[in-house]
Amino acid sequence: MDYFAALINCPTNHMRQVFTLTILLLGYVALCPLVSFSQGPVDAKAPFHLNIKRLAGAIKIDGVLDDIAWKDGEVAAHFYKKFPNDEGDPERQTEVKTTYDDSYMYFAFTAYGTNAPVIQSLKRDIGHDANDGIAIILDPVNQKTNGFFFVVNAYNVQSDDILTANSGTDDGMNFSWDNKWLSATKIYPDRWTAEIAIPFKTLRYTPGKTVWGVNFLRIDVQSNEYSTWAKVPRSFRSYDLGYTGLLSWDAPPPSPGSNIAVIPYVTGGLSSDKENDKSTKGTANAGFDAKLALSSAMNLDLTVNPDFSQIEVDQQVTNLTRYNIFFPERRTFFLENADIFSDYGIDPIRPFYSRRIGLDNDGNKIPILFGARLSGNLAKRTRIGVMNIQTGRKNDYAAQNYSAVSVNQSVFKRSVLKGYFLNRQGFLTDDEKTKDPMKQYGRNAGLSFDFRNEKGTWEGWSYYNQSFKPGITKDNKYVDLGVTYTGRALKALVEVAEVGTNYYTDMGYVERIENYDALRDTTVRVGFKHLFTELQYRLFPKKGIATQHSFELSRYYVLNPNNSFNEVNYELTYYTMFKNTSMIMFIGNADKVQLLYPISFTDKTPLPVDTYQYANGMVEYDSDLRKALSFMISAGGGSFYNGTNKQVKAAIKLRSQPHVNIVLQAEYHNLKFPEPYGSTELFLIAPRIEINFSTNIFWTTFIQYNTQRNNFNINSRFQWRYKPMSDLFIVYTDNYFTDPFFKNKNRAVVFKMNYWLNI
Repeated sequence: MDYFAALINCPTNHMRQVFTLTILLLGYVALCPLVSFSQGPVDAKAPFHLNIKRLAGAIKIDGVLDDIAWKDGEVAAHFYKKFPNDEGDPERQTEVKTTYDDSYMYFAFTAYGTNAPVIQSLKRDIGHDANDGIAIILDPVNQKTNGFFFVVNAYNVQSDDILTANSGTDDGMNFSWDNKWLSATKIYPDRWTAEIAIPFKTLRYTPGKTVWGVNFLRIDVQSNEYSTWAKVPRSFRSYDLGYTGLLSWDAPPPSPGSNIAVIPYVTGGLSSDKENDKSTKGTANAGFDAKLALSSAMNLDLTVNPDFSQIEVDQQVTNLTRYNIFFPERRTFFLENADIFSDYGIDPIRPFYSRRIGLDNDGNKIPILFGARLSGNLAKRTRIGVMNIQTGRKNDYAAQNYSAVSVNQSVFKRSVLKGYFLNRQGFLTDDEKTKDPMKQYGRNAGLSFDFRNEKGTWEGWSYYNQSFKPGITKDNKYVDLGVTYTGRALKALVEVAEVGTNYYTDMGYVERIENYDALRDTTVRVGFKHLFTELQYRLFPKKGIATQHSFELSRYYVLNPNNSFNEVNYELTYYTMFKNTSMIMFIGNADKVQLLYPISFTDKTPLPVDTYQYANGMVEYDSDLRKALSFMISAGGGSFYNGTNKQVKAAIKLRSQPHVNIVLQAEYHNLKFPEPYGSTELFLIAPRIEINFSTNIFWTTFIQYNTQRNNFNINSRFQWRYKPMSDLFIVYTDNYFTDPFFKNKNRAVVFKMNYWLNI
């Protein structure tokens, strides 16, 4: 490949050294399986081993651990400190018991501590960070590749998600998966307790398997400590599936039986569109989702005329890059088991990106008529995903059919071999086909191998992807190779990639392939080749006020398709975390860019094609998040292309636990360029007010004032969860111009009611 030849012939010694390191590390990954995968089965007498027995008596889920069933059974009692370091025992211990009957798995937690618990909100799926809580990590297939994460905080707020091999990485989790389970908590002067009942119908597991992976997590905010039952090294996430213990059943788990859920909805509202001179009109709609468990490990999701009006608006950002911003998927139908389809490529290059379905390039809704998705474990070590979605015609957007097939095969201890095929088929008129043949279809296929050794310290990946469009036969590939080492103190990453100019992802996202030409007001596709290297070193002091010092150095080097230089970025970061949860961070950047097309950050003359070198820095401080009043402030500046940029960001959070959260976020940029390129000031102000009347009734108002997008948005949402997983929403949204200020664009008020019905 000419890309690698260009790297070898690069005039800098650094590039030659990095390329040599890449080859050596990839060679290590290739040889590592010969050593790691010769190990025998997991020892059933491992130190983190818990037996689960059928309960004697009945359990009432009320948070009070006085049921007869809790009198017997083993206790997982010795937790190990996980954060801020993994040495010794936590300041306050935790105990766990578990049992089961024909329908549920039960868990009883006792979290010792004398201080009043701290939580951030009463809203479901707020997660576990910064909340006093406990969590259950379950790996029913015990393959360390996928599982479940159930969280309850001290005020009985539930969060849940599906765990994958990537959940233990920096990608984290978004708590997008929702299902029905029961919990209750009770707060005492010297402890708080929790009871949890998880239906077998909620889980996906292999019938007859009597050894599961399990771990338990305690988040103690007052002590600023995380602790786990099965010991997890400091450098890995608390819920990393590679560090679970063993849960041994006294008999095969009961069959979950039939599991069918139907979630119908009705919606109605009023909307006006003054920007396009459309009068106020009323709307009404109805549809449903359905979940069918085809087996204990395979699920079929159906949707007919889905509606996502209750989904929160995207959090806007100031964009000073030359490319589009990646916004996360928020629509419920696309979230469950999303990793089967989306875990291909790396964050800036994703062959599958579900926001391309049912939304246009500006985020406007395209009607989805129906959809189906099959996902789960086809066999002990095989996961599959099959999806088909049909959209309708809207204005200039023709009806489309989107299909996706993905297969994940676990190999060795914790590695995965994956393959996918994607197809977008347009239903175009003859005139539309003649005008733009590229719109007829877009197809993608790819293979990937994700290697991870048993401890998770070494990871490597190799991806091959190809797109298919009418009349295109070359420059339509995306390949990626990389390796990561994660130790207690040291983390290193090397990654190389090549994206062809004609690599199209009609169902995906590639950050930098479309280059905006400000003079011609158009975008130009240009492929690229990049090399990314990162080195991180961490220190964990045993004394003093700091819990961690971290030094990070990264280099991002980009070539054009003809191997000419395009861009290089160096970033140096240092941050310190303190025992009181506060943090201070320093970041320095140095950039060199060969601008391919004119670009403008003002309304004046665009910056011309040229080579630009600039550098800037930033400092940020985050205060103690446990306080009722906390804040974040950052400031920075320096050169920017041929001008300067000064910026300030701040956020203030006022919390009246547990009912009120008020957050005010603001961002300011002052951009100055020499004449005739102009200057500008950019403001982004985003207050958020959240009132939690209970764990079932919420009112959230989000306001965003963004001069870069010339938009002032108000989004206010009332939610009443009148039954588990069944909701009533009333949503008001209003959009105005910032210039001329307060001139209305459009507004709408919508109500939606859904009901979760188990059959």
